[in-house]
Amino acid sequence: MTCANCRRDIADYSHFCYYCGTRQQVASAACPPTQRRLMRSSVDCKIAGICGGFAEYLGIDSTVVRLVWLLVFIFTGFVPGGLAYLICWAVMPQAPFPIPAAVQQAPAPAPQSTQPA
Repeated sequence: MTCANCRRDIADYSHFCYYCGTRQQVASAACPPTQRRLMRSSVDCKIAGICGGFAEYLGIDSTVVRLVWLLVFIFTGFVPGGLAYLICWAVMPQAPFPIPAAVQQAPAPAPQSTQPA
């Protein structure tokens, strides 16, 4: 899928562009019926992809999640906020990297024979 604003390749069915943050128009009929999983983002990450993963799961911008996490981190204390982040880092699985569209559509190379002439 290509971002309508910055024209970069992003993962299919993404709600926001990872590069410019523009909301993407994804047709709900075109989305495959899959169950959403809470996973660390492999594309939208600053430290471990925790906030990016929550943002993708909730369908909101990752900047909002980062600001909320920072406020919770400051107001609850560094130990509970840091401990919660470390637990999320250990428990949440890493999301796979999106496959670029050029690689998905590339034809498979033909096998070459190794027989001597």
